[in-house]
Amino acid sequence: MQEAREGHEGYVFDNANTQAVEQHRCLAASLDPITTSRLAATGVRAGWNCLEVGAGGGSVARWLADRVAPAGEVVATDINPDHLRARPGLRVLRHDVVRDPLPEEAFDLVHARLVLLHLPEREAVLAKLVRALRPGGLLQLDEFDIDYGPVLLAPSRGAAELYERFLAAKARMFADAGADGSWGRHAAAAMRAAGLADIDPVPYLVPWRAGSPGVDLLIHHTHHLRDRFIAAGLTDAELADVREVMRHPDFRASSCAIYSVQGRRPR
Repeated sequence: MQEAREGHEGYVFDNANTQAVEQHRCLAASLDPITTSRLAATGVRAGWNCLEVGAGGGSVARWLADRVAPAGEVVATDINPDHLRARPGLRVLRHDVVRDPLPEEAFDLVHARLVLLHLPEREAVLAKLVRALRPGGLLQLDEFDIDYGPVLLAPSRGAAELYERFLAAKARMFADAGADGSWGRHAAAAMRAAGLADIDPVPYLVPWRAGSPGVDLLIHHTHHLRDRFIAAGLTDAELADVREVMRHPDFRASSCAIYSVQGRRPR
């Protein structure tokens, strides 16, 4: 995930925060199966040159490097790449995708997960990513639409209402930071407008229950984003209570909508 730019203090997540390692672990556990299955379908193989934007903890970058090395290379970028480690076939670059240039027509595959939804400059960044593709190259964006994600079963009506208040507070803090929580469902149209062809958007919903990776991620957010939740009107007692709701064996919810969208730069 792309991390906060210098001067962009409103961004929700901070890669320098001590909670970042757990954030990356939860994201990988919950989303890597979707991301890597879609990337595998591109045919990525030895010799490809790939760009992983906002690489975060590097799980996707390492997966790609295992497939393209030694003849190919993955360039993994992040505004704060302290959690990334270079190795054969994997180069790490400190890079701000909004402000810093990218080489044009350089990559067979460009991937970004949960990056553009956080950037007010998302359409300009999308155009930059398209230009970085070689003719015939593929772009994959994996993005959320947080407008959907209902609780389906909770220990009580009050527990369900608390969970919904928690999600609403999180949506407000994203919006206040300049994120577009509905970006996932608009990404395909934006990619077509940016000049890509063969657009293929695939939506996913994942069942959430106590102990599932997605719920672990939400529980982690009650710690990682504690100060922001307090500013949004929740109390420490309510955050503790919503953690217990999500750990309850009767808790069931749907994930938000997850869109994995691929498109090809015309030859």
